[in-house]
Order: sequence, then structure tokens, then C-alpha cells
Amino acid sequence: MIRLAWTLGARDDLKHLSLRKWAHMLGFRGHFSTTTRAYSTTLGALWAARAAWHRRHTPPAAPTTLVLAHWAYDGTGLAPDLERLAALIGGGPTGEQEVATRA
Repeated sequence: MIRLAWTLGARDDLKHLSLRKWAHMLGFRGHFSTTTRAYSTTLGALWAARAAWHRRHTPPAAPTTLVLAHWAYDGTGLAPDLERLAALIGGGPTGEQEVATRA
């Protein structure tokens, strides 16, 4: 069907249908699962049924959960005590190295 849409899209008398643009959708330019009220059901009805099922099968949220979030900038780098500890274990600059890099 894709090849047929591509082939027909090359014909001058069918250019107005833009079949090559929609070949991946089998030449159909609408929603892939479009339905009508006369046939089967509508997408709106399916979505409503799915939402109703989800409401019936989902447990209610616990009303006791309280989430507080406050973000504040606290600075860059390590606190002085952690900087000394990092220097002792070899993970940070020592006092001499720090003075040498500043000079």
C-alpha cells in the first residue's frame, strides 16, 4: 500500500492528493484510527471509557503526604572542614598548593 501510494503520488493528475507526502500513512491523510459515529465508536468515547476504568482501578492518593521544597544557593566548593579533610586524603589542594596557585 505504501508503494502504491508512492507510485500514484508521482502521477500529474493525482498531485493534488499529496499521496507521496502521506505514503507512510498508506495514502490516508487523517488520524490513523479515525472512526465515525455511524461505525463502531468515537475516539472520545474510547478515551472516556479508559479514563473511567482508570479512576475505578487506581487507589486514592494518601492524604498525609506533605512535600515541602525550598531551594537556596548555599555557595560553591567545600566547607572549610571538608576542604581540610579532602586535602588530608589527597582529594583536594593542600594549603601550599593553594598559595602557589594564587601567587
